[in-house]
Amino acid sequence: MTGATGASGPLTDLRVIEISTMMAGPYGATLLGDMGADVIKVESRRGDDSRHLGPQRDGERSAFLSLNRSKRGMVLDLARPDAQEVFGRLVAGADIVITNVRQPALSKLGLDYDQVRAHRDDIIWVGVTAFGADGPYAGRPGIDFLIQGYGALLALTGEPGGASVRVTVPLIDTLTSVLVATAALAAVHSRAATGERPAHRHLAAGCADPRQASGLGSYLITGEETPRTGNRSLYFAPSGIYGTSDGEQVIITCPSQRFFEKLCDALDVDWVADERFATIEARMAHQDELDDTIDQRCRELSREELVERLVAADVLTAPVLGVSEVVQDPQVRHNDMIVTTEHATLGAVDVTGVPIHFGDPGAVSLPPPRLGQHTEELLVELGYHAEEIAELLAAGAAAVPVDP
Repeated sequence: MTGATGASGPLTDLRVIEISTMMAGPYGATLLGDMGADVIKVESRRGDDSRHLGPQRDGERSAFLSLNRSKRGMVLDLARPDAQEVFGRLVAGADIVITNVRQPALSKLGLDYDQVRAHRDDIIWVGVTAFGADGPYAGRPGIDFLIQGYGALLALTGEPGGASVRVTVPLIDTLTSVLVATAALAAVHSRAATGERPAHRHLAAGCADPRQASGLGSYLITGEETPRTGNRSLYFAPSGIYGTSDGEQVIITCPSQRFFEKLCDALDVDWVADERFATIEARMAHQDELDDTIDQRCRELSREELVERLVAADVLTAPVLGVSEVVQDPQVRHNDMIVTTEHATLGAVDVTGVPIHFGDPGAVSLPPPRLGQHTEELLVELGYHAEEIAELLAAGAAAVPVDP
């Protein structure tokens, strides 16, 4: 099925209005756009904060480009009544609104649930917050790094006895984006199944969150604090990162006795006959000696040779790749997880591909938009005439791209 913007996928009958910044809200909308929804990103004249972060190419920043594919872009100054009127028309023809704007700006801009519902009674409204819509932390600003602290992720990351280390990739924001898309689709299903107006969805990214289910679950059940283990496992050994003869590294992990025996076969060693390494319990008690022994053997082989041996023996293993290597990885390329799209000013731009495949590999429907790139196009779709569009642009209620 193909939608109005040329997108294909199971969601081409849905229109999503996204008014959010940075990652958790925007990438959630991107995932819906990847599946065919017509996603309209509404920005202020300054634009999403991610437009001003990270390396740049001809004035366009990598942070925004990497997160905002498969959507059209529009600039509205929602502090103005004439822009509010445009926004009302947008919502009237939409199914979902996604925002991470905080109060009091949320209400001042006409974006809270009741204000948005005035334009369409059965609108699905997804509000993303750092800590929740109410409670002692409500209204606080939040970002991935802070939630890693509140969610005990920092407490568990790093070497035993060492300092806490942040997870470099924005893991919390990424997973919150998945919850944004999941919540929106659950509400779409509920509305279709019952014919009733769905309740609005508030998503909280932080505190006792589901991404820490294993650590929190252990504490709730046993009362034990999960210790920091570095690259090791709490439950079995070996599990770690080992060096190779060419200065690279390889991950090896053996969650069962059978996998350890496969490792011994692959490396032509008889460690399982050593009483220190014969069982999981023995290996857990002698992890330092075990890791030293494995590391010495692995350093006799290059990374390519080692991974080839271990994969052939069905051992759980992976090379430690750099970002430039991931881009060229044959499985990544086979799955179309790096795709080329045509940006309005940059020309060919590589972006990450669609992670969900419906029989055939998904497709990025649109490149990341320039600030205000589709403002005029969308105003025409909403029924505005050329003179009215010119007035909105002249008054600053809406805006189109400005060449660098």
